[in-house]
Amino acid sequence: MKHNKKWVGLLLVSSGLLLGACGTTDEDTMSTVEEEFTADTDATQDANETEEEKATESGGHGDMVHDESGQIPEGLEEAENPTYPVGSEVTIQTDHMPGMMDASGEIVGAFDSTAYEITYNDTETGEEVSNHKWVVHAEIENAQDEPYQAGDEVVVEAYHMPGMEGATATIDSTEDTTVYMVTYTDTETGETVENHKWLIGDELIPAE
Repeated sequence: MKHNKKWVGLLLVSSGLLLGACGTTDEDTMSTVEEEFTADTDATQDANETEEEKATESGGHGDMVHDESGQIPEGLEEAENPTYPVGSEVTIQTDHMPGMMDASGEIVGAFDSTAYEITYNDTETGEEVSNHKWVVHAEIENAQDEPYQAGDEVVVEAYHMPGMEGATATIDSTEDTTVYMVTYTDTETGETVENHKWLIGDELIPAE
């Protein structure tokens, strides 16, 4: 019996050591998993923040889908002698939206109007969209005969992108100019963007 008790004791001690080792291994494994999960979560948050920053930098547009219908507002007159007639091949020299700078495009419409840079609150999200370029005079609700001036408050009828139509906006600046509707190839996605409204002559150069 004494001999059996000795081996039972050794067995219990060995089992305890084994369980202790297993416990340590489990703790280490859990710690490693938690660290990897935290790292992955942080990376995802960083990526999301980066996308949000891009959206903010591009005037709140981000990857929002804009209107490609090509619908022309009532009262907008075609330009008689535009610098870039319909069919002209151009290169865009502005970044209203991601993928626009240096994009190759084609003029699909040219109109004489007063163009406005505006700041407005998105009617769907409530977020402020700063310095949006451009809306034209014919896209202002109940537009007065005379052009608006910087600081004037207006209601926008344009639907260039979701959350714009019906928004109250402040005029940031004005341009008495020719505005162009352009179809171009997005430099980031390679996709064709149809009937973008609007660009002005200073934002375009002839295609090489």
